[in-house]
Amino acid sequence: MVSSNLPASAAQADLEVEYICKPTGTSSIVRHGPVRLVTNLTFDTDLVVGGPLNYTWKLQYTGDGSRLQSPGYFGPGGEVHAIGNLELKSNWVGILQPKGSADPEKALRPDDELGLPPMLNDPGLIDKPGTIKITPKDIDLDFTPPDSSVVINDGDDTDNPSDMQIVYHGTWTPVGGRPSSEHHVHNDLHETTELNASAELTFVGTSVKYIGPTDKDAGPVNIYIDGIKRATVDPSRDGNDDPVNHDLNGGQPLWVSPKLTYGKHVIKVENASTKPAWLDAFEVSTATAQLPTGFHGAKCTPASPPGSIVVTVGERVTSPPPTTNEPTTTPPTSPPATNTSTGTPTTTATGTSSPSPSSQYTHPGIVIVGPGGTSTTTPTTSTSATPTVTKYVRPQVVKTPKGGVNTGEAPDPPVDSGAYTLIAGGSAMIMGSAAGGLVLWRRRAAHAGGVK
Repeated sequence: MVSSNLPASAAQADLEVEYICKPTGTSSIVRHGPVRLVTNLTFDTDLVVGGPLNYTWKLQYTGDGSRLQSPGYFGPGGEVHAIGNLELKSNWVGILQPKGSADPEKALRPDDELGLPPMLNDPGLIDKPGTIKITPKDIDLDFTPPDSSVVINDGDDTDNPSDMQIVYHGTWTPVGGRPSSEHHVHNDLHETTELNASAELTFVGTSVKYIGPTDKDAGPVNIYIDGIKRATVDPSRDGNDDPVNHDLNGGQPLWVSPKLTYGKHVIKVENASTKPAWLDAFEVSTATAQLPTGFHGAKCTPASPPGSIVVTVGERVTSPPPTTNEPTTTPPTSPPATNTSTGTPTTTATGTSSPSPSSQYTHPGIVIVGPGGTSTTTPTTSTSATPTVTKYVRPQVVKTPKGGVNTGEAPDPPVDSGAYTLIAGGSAMIMGSAAGGLVLWRRRAAHAGGVK
């Protein structure tokens, strides 16, 4: 038994368990007393999430005791199958069922020794961290025959296996030494002229053929499978139901059974008249798709309570992705708006704008800003267009005259101000210019001929 909480440095843990195998099937591969096995279960213990649950389960016979044996007469290609059961507890709960098979690679007779599957395995992926307590349970064994056929000769001697011999009822006469030109199996056959004389074979398979000669003097034969009549054949007629005109032509498949469930069956041929009836051989076929059927099964249980293996599954540690020095891009900035000031704020407007007055009045203590309306400034960038920034300009009044209202416009200048004098002087100059012009016009007219 392997203790729990194995250190991370322990790469593998091994558990040895002995088993006793007993028959469960109708014709088990455990034929002459229990078969003892010893198994070694090995698990990787340094496991991480996302990795496989790696293990091996090796099977061996113990000592010189009984072995698994062939349950019948089979052609090459039969397989011994094993399905193990591993109980999972703790953070994982369930059953693992590793599988394995062994191929004898030779024709088998009853009681021939069968090999064991060398290893059972069925790894799975681990999808979460935690601990897993693994305990071995029963092992199920079975045998599947090859997809082939075996010919059972008509003789009742040692040519046939003990459990595949033909049993005769009534009067049958063995006829041997026939010429090879008659094509009989082993150049021999059995013959009867007795009504209801029969011959039967117990076999294990999925179908069977009745083989005998065609002959112009043959009589009808009844055929039964498992006690049920299935057919009546007449060897004196050919496949087209025409009479044959020859003597013994052996080796003919006179009847082929439908597909049967794999297992033990009995075929019987019975003479339906007093005419001659012959039996040359039976051909037994097996076609199981190489899948266990339970018919030859055995179950192996631990000889004593088994130990357990506890493995710990850790989180997968991943390295950070490599860093790369990528160039840093500084987005271009818009140049700031330029505000040129010469004592009086100046607004430069583009787009739609209320016109500024053509002249500004100045007055001590008053700064006058023409009504700005709405000015639109469009910054320029070197990469891409940016949204237009709208700047609202509010007239600024540094000092509001007494009695005035903060409207942003200067009040009319008083009449006694210098500005009034300037306006009056300008008016006098205009009037003087007009009078001077009139005098000049009268002089030019007099010079030309007088004033009319």
